[in-house]
Amino acid sequence: MNPSRLIEIFLQVIRINALSANEKPLADFINSFLSQLGYKVEFDDSAKFTNSNTGNLICKVGSGGDFVLTAHMDTARPTENVKPVIREDRITSSGDTVLGVDNREGVAVLLYTLEKIALDKISVKDFTVAFTTCEETTLFGSKYLGLNGNIKKGFVFDSGYRPGSFIYSACGAIGFNLKIFGRASHSGIAPEKGINSLLIAANAITKLPLGRIDEETTMNIGTLKSGSAVNVIPELTEMVGEVRSFNLDKAEKYFRQLVNTFEDEANKLNARIEYDYFWDFKPYTIKENSDVYKEIVKALTKVGLVPNPKISLGGSDANSLNANGIESVNIGIGAQNPHSNDEFVYIEDLIKSAEIALELVKKD
Repeated sequence: MNPSRLIEIFLQVIRINALSANEKPLADFINSFLSQLGYKVEFDDSAKFTNSNTGNLICKVGSGGDFVLTAHMDTARPTENVKPVIREDRITSSGDTVLGVDNREGVAVLLYTLEKIALDKISVKDFTVAFTTCEETTLFGSKYLGLNGNIKKGFVFDSGYRPGSFIYSACGAIGFNLKIFGRASHSGIAPEKGINSLLIAANAITKLPLGRIDEETTMNIGTLKSGSAVNVIPELTEMVGEVRSFNLDKAEKYFRQLVNTFEDEANKLNARIEYDYFWDFKPYTIKENSDVYKEIVKALTKVGLVPNPKISLGGSDANSLNANGIESVNIGIGAQNPHSNDEFVYIEDLIKSAEIALELVKKD
């Protein structure tokens, strides 16, 4: 490893502002970086689904092999004014912005790995690298990632866990939008003539198991908007929420319970509801005897780490890949305090992450 070069690449990519659906500046940088090394880079047609200003970048080494290494290009918050601070054991921001560790660390690790392979002429397997869009918002970049049918395994460099840990099981999430339609009326002169949609919402919410339902399931209503004026009975109440679970059937069961509860409360006051829902991302669990599980354990062991399988109640590109039939794990790279101004990465974790990537692609 060449730590100074790895850090240099990391500092380059964090300074490129590329929020979700606006990843083109970073995509152009990656395209130029890899093209100068002799790699052929392709853009898929995912932009027509994601509404990003660029497609996902796909780089095949050799034939492209049967596995893919991925990192997402977008950050949740701007990095254009980042002022990185290199300390003895870590890299932080100045505290005014995010550092961009989520997921510019993954991007830097994969770029460094590809550069090292090209410059040092390292003998590697055939494999594919993908840099995805819109992970922070919809996971649509990875959902519509244009890989060929030969890709069977995926290694996602995006977990906040420190190197050695990897996520073999993650929950899915049903997102929903729900509206309650009551009837407006003057709240002082004729409140009896109104149907209070906010009251219906409140009554339903008190009957729901919001928060942690059990060890693998949660339910949340994240935003609620209601009413038009202080002297008007609220005619319309709108809310957005989610149900998360490691169990697909259980998530759908509790979502149906939520809908039925709102319908029952609306019917009591002659109101009505409308809703739509979608699987934001689906759950996955990788078995210990699967190839991708065994290969990440082998790679972690070879670089001197103790493999530590984890579960997660968050989503990542690994959810999309698994949903598309590509068994994938999300690898711990040590992106600390993601999305906050306190983001940082230990330098040793940056180096170890690069060692893991190289170990996965080297010929035995």
